Amino acid sequence: MNSPLDPSELANLASQFECEWSEELPDAWLDPDLIENLSVDYLRGFPFLPIRKDGEVFLAVTDPGLMARVPEISVLMDGEVEPILIPEEIIQEGINRCFSSSTTSSAPEEKEETAAMVHDEDREDLLRHSAEAPVAAHVSRMLLDGLELGVSDIHLEPIGKRLQVRFRIDGVLVPRVDLPKGMEDAAISRIKIMAGLDIAERRLPQDGSAKVRVGNREVDIRVSSLPVSDGERLVLRLLGRESTQFTLTELGMPDEVMTGFRSLVQTPYGVVWVTGPTGSGKTTTLYAALQEMDTVRRNVLTIEDPVEYQLPGIGQMGVRPRIGLSFAAGLRSILRQDPDVILVGETRDEETAEIVMRASMTGHLVLSTLHANDAISASLRVCDMGVEPFLVAEATRGAMAQRLVRTCCPHCAVKGDSGTLPIPLKGADPSTWKIAVGCDTCREGYTGRTGIYELLNVDGAIRESIRNHEAVESVRRKAKNNGFVDLWMSAQHLLNEGRTTVAEVRAVLGEGE
Repeated sequence: MNSPLDPSELANLASQFECEWSEELPDAWLDPDLIENLSVDYLRGFPFLPIRKDGEVFLAVTDPGLMARVPEISVLMDGEVEPILIPEEIIQEGINRCFSSSTTSSAPEEKEETAAMVHDEDREDLLRHSAEAPVAAHVSRMLLDGLELGVSDIHLEPIGKRLQVRFRIDGVLVPRVDLPKGMEDAAISRIKIMAGLDIAERRLPQDGSAKVRVGNREVDIRVSSLPVSDGERLVLRLLGRESTQFTLTELGMPDEVMTGFRSLVQTPYGVVWVTGPTGSGKTTTLYAALQEMDTVRRNVLTIEDPVEYQLPGIGQMGVRPRIGLSFAAGLRSILRQDPDVILVGETRDEETAEIVMRASMTGHLVLSTLHANDAISASLRVCDMGVEPFLVAEATRGAMAQRLVRTCCPHCAVKGDSGTLPIPLKGADPSTWKIAVGCDTCREGYTGRTGIYELLNVDGAIRESIRNHEAVESVRRKAKNNGFVDLWMSAQHLLNEGRTTVAEVRAVLGEGE
């Protein structure tokens, strides 16, 4: 790719070749009909893109040398076109958007059927395969649609005479257009081939992964199949690598939580827990913490199930239970690699927990996720796994719990009565709270999500409570006496700012006690 041109260089070239120029390529200029007879590879090779601006057809180009081929391209376009100079990266991104739009509107039954076999190490281009066989076109359009909408998971569920498709958007499952029942077997086989699964095995659950491209964007897909009474149920988790490019500052943590958490992950040794349900952003938080570390001077290693995103400068290992590589076995091997910081994807059993504890007490900083209701119960959950309370108390530096709540659409949310409030919010002032309405620019009155957090520093009093294996409520009282801010208080802060609704807080946290 050529070096980006600044505005003055664009203007000079355009003046030299007596043509128009632009630094952007709006959606209104894209016309899928203009690329109907052109392949994505052909356009990318130059690159160029036919566009429609103010009712006239132009050819977006980046290389002035391509101007000589405009007459030839005019023949391909069945009419004369005028050139317009646009930076190469903008044209490449416009090609992706234009083909994505064209594959969404085209009928797959009209496409010529071809075969497509994909190996795990390959990057399959969805834009290219969306113009192939009916089945490949359906699957590619579904994936493109999901990526365009920021979907985290795609569910394919055989129900009677239809194959139901649902997208998880901002944590909520949303029904989409079902796939034809007659295409069910072929579509499921297509996805299983992409993920390296056995298409002949329909009696046992299977797990696999695929790597695809949309232009220059790479996406990892984790595929899980489950035999059910009506056939096979598939769930596809879409892992766009750019979704982890967050710093701790960008995660929306309150200042005091971010400062405290950053201090915890900069300690030389000990264990820091991050808790929350599946899909609450725990991995994103831990990756944000790792990205702030000095990986030149510190040896950072991870063990995950699976490795979701590749981080530069960090050694990452995925567990493989089929060959005996469990969290515990992998962690033992990591300890022989002279690590400074270890990320354990999940502490789920006593053996792993024991190794985590001992590693954190021998000069290593260990970050790990844990399934616990809140930060207070994190250490007690480890004790319940069978680890001695004194060991947990000495090793643990802190715990953070988090949830994700949808944020109000800035265009349609209105102030109003939120109805009956959950018990922990009874003393709050609802005068600034909002209600989600819904409009053309949002989904159900919400756009995107943000986090609510609680952070527990394990100090002397808390450490003594853990050592004595005291009840959760006893530890909670001591923590609140030291200024502990829980999830409800964090949620109330967002409510007072008008950024979420009581209904959303209730859906995520329940009614409270």
